[in-house]
Amino acid sequence: MTEQRATGDLTDTVARAVLDTAGVAFLRPGLARLLRTSGPLARVRAGGAGRPSHSSGVRVTRLGGTGRWHVEVHLVLHRGHRAVDVTRAVRAAVTEALRGEAGSPPRVSVTVTGLV
Repeated sequence: MTEQRATGDLTDTVARAVLDTAGVAFLRPGLARLLRTSGPLARVRAGGAGRPSHSSGVRVTRLGGTGRWHVEVHLVLHRGHRAVDVTRAVRAAVTEALRGEAGSPPRVSVTVTGLV
C-alpha cells in the first residue's frame, strides 16, 4: 500500500488543536527535520507569527488513501504538567479535530521530547 500525506490545511488544523491543548509548550520537529535545518530550533518550532508549520512536529498520513488517518505528534511540555495527562488530552483534541474527515477515529501517536 502507498502512504498518502494529508493536505497542509488538514495538518495545520491538527497542529492548532495540539497547540491549544493545556500543557503543550510547542511542537518539536522530528530528528530528520532537525538535521535538514540549519537555523536555530526557535525558527522551526511553531512556524512563526503564531501559525503552526505543518512540517514541524505533526505528520498526518493514511495508507492506501482509504484507510484511517495516522497522526504523529512530537511536542515539548511545560513543566508542571504530567505527560500522561497531556498526551491523553492531545489524542482527544486530534480525534475531535479530525471528526469530520474520516469514518473511523484516527490513530494518534504522541511523543514527548522535552520539558521547558
